[in-house]
Amino acid sequence: MVYDYVRLLPRAFKRFGVTRAFKTGLPTLKYYLTRKPLPESDKPALFTMNILPPMMTVWYHLATKYLGNRVDLTIFDSSGALDPKEFPKARIHKFINFYAATKSEEFLRHIARNRKIGWICDDDMFILSGECVDIIEREFKDPNTATVSFRPREWWEFDINGQRIQPSSSYSIAFNRELVFEKENLHLGPANGNTNPGIIKQPKRYDTFDKANEELLKKGYRCYIVPKEERSKLWAGYSGISGAVMLLWYFKKTEQTLDYLLSPPKEQWSGNMLFGILSAMLSICTIQELYTQLKGYPYPLPSLPSRDELMKIYEENKGFLRPDQSLEMVENTSDRLRGAM
Repeated sequence: MVYDYVRLLPRAFKRFGVTRAFKTGLPTLKYYLTRKPLPESDKPALFTMNILPPMMTVWYHLATKYLGNRVDLTIFDSSGALDPKEFPKARIHKFINFYAATKSEEFLRHIARNRKIGWICDDDMFILSGECVDIIEREFKDPNTATVSFRPREWWEFDINGQRIQPSSSYSIAFNRELVFEKENLHLGPANGNTNPGIIKQPKRYDTFDKANEELLKKGYRCYIVPKEERSKLWAGYSGISGAVMLLWYFKKTEQTLDYLLSPPKEQWSGNMLFGILSAMLSICTIQELYTQLKGYPYPLPSLPSRDELMKIYEENKGFLRPDQSLEMVENTSDRLRGAM
């Protein structure tokens, strides 16, 4: 039983990749054959990617509400289910669900090649202030600035010449594209061999952009991170949504999702997977709520349990959770998004 519960999620990722490729494969080939960059402009080029259409609807609504026409937006649709007519201020490309680093670098090296600033932002990082653009424009006036990050990693640090430095991460980060990708020709791909010191736990790998981040710092470039006290008013974000999204694509009925959460032994709730899936499902319930507010009807997600059903499972298993496993961040983000709409 434990084996099935652990192995099902990787299987869901594989099935998504195969089934969605029928909708995104030919458009991806066409994209590579016809690659058209954005026209020259002083505007930052903003990029995100999506596998859950209602989340893109909410993200787009907030981004256009708070950023207006100050950026040019590109979206890679890896579900193949977005309707471009619903996103009139964005360039939409149906694109195979390659690794995030691959998609982001494709945007930065090719679509944004006529722009100085390329900004990548996850679709579970919701932009809540036009001040983000003000900060980007201000910080890139320093020609030694390579990146501006709105959400750094917080569980490990670089150790460079005895100095501890936060990794910028790739959750929401703007690049001096000419410096990073043309002058230094760095890449965003993950890598093995991360021996930097941990804060919460010891890292083993470099995630997206981490290795390039380290190279930039060693070469003396400035990788600016927006101070924590400023970040809280600029964005609201969830974390670890993709696993739950894969299960929603994999299952056909609510009962299957509930069985996935109820069937493992109770002691499995002391691990990360079940609580992570449950909290992500609750996050998606908020996305569905906000989508319904925008559109007047819910997005068809037949395998998504109700918030009440998920909270019942949470209450039943709360005694098995670790002290650090809390819904506080999910609830806080949900409240902020409701207030920002």
